[in-house]
Amino acid sequence: MKLTIIILFFSINIFNSVNCYSQSKDKRVTYKNVSDTNRRLIQFSGAVVTADSLLPIRFANILIQGQNRGGSANYYGFFSFVAYTGDVLEFSSQGYKSAYYKIPDTLKLDHYSMFQTMQTDTFRLQVTVIYPWATIEALENAIVYADIPVTDYDRALINLKREELKELGMHFEMDGSMNYKNQMQGIIDKSYYNGQYAPISLFNPFAWAQFFKAWQEGKFKKKSGD
Repeated sequence: MKLTIIILFFSINIFNSVNCYSQSKDKRVTYKNVSDTNRRLIQFSGAVVTADSLLPIRFANILIQGQNRGGSANYYGFFSFVAYTGDVLEFSSQGYKSAYYKIPDTLKLDHYSMFQTMQTDTFRLQVTVIYPWATIEALENAIVYADIPVTDYDRALINLKREELKELGMHFEMDGSMNYKNQMQGIIDKSYYNGQYAPISLFNPFAWAQFFKAWQEGKFKKKSGD
């Protein structure tokens, strides 16, 4: 009989403690629900632009103060996310001063749009001097013994030397287009003197002058390779 009374006593205590915990838990949920009803969820959208030229600020960060959530703008500065009325938003981006905006708590609709402007900011960095070599002697040694690689540009300059191209052109045979051009030029020269006698270069003093000049320069000498 005494054992039955003890078991009944512990059962009543456990039931009361569980009931008290459930009531307190229900009170917390009810309080949270009341708080959420005062601050409604809305779809918050807009664009982040510069204040001077209204250009989009790409990938700007948007943080809801006091919470670990927010959003970011896309490539065109547009953003859209869910927030509560009354939230304070912080807009930040590299090179711009941070801007703040509080969502009105008197909104009647479930969506809200805006344009947020941001002022440019200037960062002044300390002067940094980089010394790749410890001493002047090490710098001079690196310059003298530097192994400069040969680039495609250097190879192109070597292959396009005027003297070498001239030498190669003298040994190349005429192709079809060059033969055609030479033949047509001869026909044009003949048609120029149609109906009259063509001049004879034997009596042309300029031709004799060119001949003597070429003779003095040795252009008529037989080359060793021929």
